[in-house]
Amino acid sequence: MKQFTLGVIFGNRDFFPDQLITEARADIEALFAELDIRGIWLGEQDSKLGSVETYADARKCADLFQAHRREIDGLLVCLPNFGDEKGVADTLKFAELNVPVLVQAYPDDLDAFNVERRRDAFCGKMSVCNNLRQYGVRYSLTEVHTSHPLSDDFRQDLRKFMGVCRVVNGLRNARLGAVGARPNAFNTTRYSEKLLQSAGISVQTVDLSELLGAVNRMKDDDSLVKERLELIRAYLPADGVPSPSVLRMAKFGVALTRWMTELDIQATALQCWNSIQKNYGINVCTLMSMMSDALMPSACEVDITGVASMYALQLATEQPAALVDWNNNYAGDPNKCVLFHCGNFAKSFYKETGARIAYAGRTARTWLRSNACTAASVRASARPAR
Repeated sequence: MKQFTLGVIFGNRDFFPDQLITEARADIEALFAELDIRGIWLGEQDSKLGSVETYADARKCADLFQAHRREIDGLLVCLPNFGDEKGVADTLKFAELNVPVLVQAYPDDLDAFNVERRRDAFCGKMSVCNNLRQYGVRYSLTEVHTSHPLSDDFRQDLRKFMGVCRVVNGLRNARLGAVGARPNAFNTTRYSEKLLQSAGISVQTVDLSELLGAVNRMKDDDSLVKERLELIRAYLPADGVPSPSVLRMAKFGVALTRWMTELDIQATALQCWNSIQKNYGINVCTLMSMMSDALMPSACEVDITGVASMYALQLATEQPAALVDWNNNYAGDPNKCVLFHCGNFAKSFYKETGARIAYAGRTARTWLRSNACTAASVRASARPAR
């Protein structure tokens, strides 16, 4: 996995003590080492103390960021003192990175409120942000107006900002896979590919018949099929599901993965019913569960905007995401409801015991009055929230 990388601008004004900049560089370096963040900033030989104050400093810093534009996930503006608002704004203007920006300002210490230690970053942050707004630069703020980089408050702010960077950069070039046609009864999952593309999200499509055709050409002893069978059986117990159903599921999983790999697809939305049950004899819930658990989110009913939301949540948290139905009222409590879904949650959402691959009870009663076409749904109870 690529190391998270932040470009850092150390804002400065020359009549503030030099040691404030030197200390800030040491603080940020220690924080980044703790959080495994790679930092890109001017060296102390590149400008006064490696800070940005003048037009020339802004040009140097912008050129540095430009040279690393493919590596930088976001930018941190660090204000150890009032800073120079034009220097910061010019750097962002010239760099043209179009990545998220976080503005941090150091707090003053009332016990050291003197010429040697006074910062005025409280006011400087407002001036910097005013200039960024004038320049049309979008930025994020810390929860507390001034916070020390090594404080718990700022650690939390920075982790949240890293999630923002992952979401923005991830969705900007996301490639989502629409597998099959939207179930005709579900107008709620309609969407516009053009609107998504305007935000950088591309939708790749495949007809179920193409995947089922590939499945029909596979042999039972294909090495990839055998490997997928082992993965399915290792994922959750499937003792109650006939072996032919698990084999069919493995073949479909191989065909789907091959298509996703060829087109570099990060997330999928499947026509999970009812064509695949009637024409192929399985549910795809377990395959979807396995993909989501492996950080390749998968949504039902060709719900592309739903899986875009799942992908955004996953990018923000670096954990599997899920969609649930707000399904039933909870007795007479208006502040509770029963959350339900048909069996495609990532395994990590379930309680540690009891989860298994089984039949989808409701659809088994509906389609052909037979369980034969509804094997391979995950049956389990969700674990309590952490």
